[in-house]
Amino acid sequence: MQAIVENVPFADLYLSELNPRTVLDPAGIEALAANIRELGLIQNLGGLRDESGKVGVIFGGRRYRALAMLQDDPRFTTVPVRIAPDASTAELWATSENHQREQPHPADEIREYGAMSRKGASVPAIALAFGVTEAHIYRRLKLASLPAPVLDALKDNELTLAQAAAFTVSDDEARTLAVLADVRGRGIEAEGIKRRLKSEAILSTDRRAVFVGRDAYEAAGGRLTTDLFGDDVYFEDEALLDELFAAKLAETVEALCADGWKWAEASPTRWIDYSNVDNRKFGRVYAETPELTEEQAERYDELAELAENGVLDDAGEEELAALDALMQPVMLPEQKALSGVIFCVDYNGRLETVTGLVKPEDHAAAIEAGYMRQPVQRAQSASEAGKSPISQTLRDDLTRVLTGARQHAALRDPDLLLDLLAYQLTGRMGYRSAFGIRTDDVPNFPTTGAEGYELDARLTTPAERPDDPFGSDLAKGFRAFRKKGRDYVMGELTRHLAALLTGADSKLRSLIDKEVNAHVREVWTPTAANFWTRVSGAYRQKIWCDLLNLKDDHPTATTFAKLKKAEQAERLEKLFSDPAFREAHGVTDKQAERIAKWFPEEVK
Repeated sequence: MQAIVENVPFADLYLSELNPRTVLDPAGIEALAANIRELGLIQNLGGLRDESGKVGVIFGGRRYRALAMLQDDPRFTTVPVRIAPDASTAELWATSENHQREQPHPADEIREYGAMSRKGASVPAIALAFGVTEAHIYRRLKLASLPAPVLDALKDNELTLAQAAAFTVSDDEARTLAVLADVRGRGIEAEGIKRRLKSEAILSTDRRAVFVGRDAYEAAGGRLTTDLFGDDVYFEDEALLDELFAAKLAETVEALCADGWKWAEASPTRWIDYSNVDNRKFGRVYAETPELTEEQAERYDELAELAENGVLDDAGEEELAALDALMQPVMLPEQKALSGVIFCVDYNGRLETVTGLVKPEDHAAAIEAGYMRQPVQRAQSASEAGKSPISQTLRDDLTRVLTGARQHAALRDPDLLLDLLAYQLTGRMGYRSAFGIRTDDVPNFPTTGAEGYELDARLTTPAERPDDPFGSDLAKGFRAFRKKGRDYVMGELTRHLAALLTGADSKLRSLIDKEVNAHVREVWTPTAANFWTRVSGAYRQKIWCDLLNLKDDHPTATTFAKLKKAEQAERLEKLFSDPAFREAHGVTDKQAERIAKWFPEEVK
């Protein structure tokens, strides 16, 4: 085919519709422009002259775009172009250019870049020479130190690039080759390869690593390995990590005692063993909740109303937060001096504590000081001794009630539900999830049924099914659904998101409860059937005395203690639901407020 090369003013060039290159990387174009500015235009463009005399570029689209960035340089205002003699030849050139272009294999790139780097070439120089970005060179050079057999397996397509990258977590060649022999050609995922390579190392997400901290581990001489292609960091010395973990637990005990607690004790497990707490017959003192002055209370209500209406300024927000802080429960120094703390390091490396535990030998002093009530004396069967007053079945029911209360309140805040969903979809929560989305329902209804429990109907009534939602014509069903209007669609989204809401951990649940103003007593009232007949007589008497501020020898307390189980349960139910009964028993406004907010402390 006859063709000539002409020097064409760049202003007379344009991209022809025949040009095959349509998907481009802007960073790659910039790198190519830098290469051309440094080395010149090594390969000509190809084009076809049109009737107006201008030339449409049919191959060399990346070079054309790079040259457009170099028009401040006189060398490139006129460009050599190979001119096709006719349209059919131009189309053949374009097709050939597209099919003959061959990208180098990643293994060859890695070796070539690595060889240049070992000869002293800098990353910018390599990027300039190959017309690619520096970031691309850095990524390839991370793989250049891999053992040759790994790169051979990559070249033979027995490993993907992601699988090869997984081997960079290991600097033990023998281990690397052993794992390579095990996974080569088997399609093992990259994470599986990492687990094989680092089976004896500890991930930085391990509770011990989080609790000790990376800085402390490194300061003690611990060795770390960082995943160059991911976020994982490996603690290589587990024995050292365990030693530092034990030392920090001891430091935590010292810090708690220095803070005024009489004693502190670390649990060896990832959770607080409440059965052990019960078996050791600890008493309990609780933090005191300060009361605002009348003036402060009025100001708090005023600021809270402004915040609810979205018109509170920054100064008001600070004042409201300060008043809120004044109402937070506080453990008095005198209470700390008689009680202690059991703590554990949970799955996420955070401290979980149970405070205010009073050892049996300190019970008398705590009772005398007025911080702990004299325990009710009654005969216990062997099966009852040492057991929690809340059975596991009842605890599970109350946990469902707490979940239901959170979902009920969340229906009032659709924006929060959407924010939580978006947060979960970002994948920033690791293995946790804001909603706990799964194929089955989130349990929010106790096994005792609906007595004393009333959720928003949107959480208990099945959603209305649109026409043909899952039948042969999904499009028809979807059109019918959308025709119901935006309010209906958002209402359905809100109800279903609320029904999936659990909260991933205690901190997030607390944040959600505060945001939506969740109150469990808004949906649940303890009745004889759903609670009082399901706990022990000693527990019923304790709550009766606590709520009415009765001493154990008060006639009302001793009379209650002599009642049968059903009678005690009935009186407690009336105390919570019958205003006339409360009035007859002289319940004060303060006691009534406490009753209205009461929920079993053992489950909170």
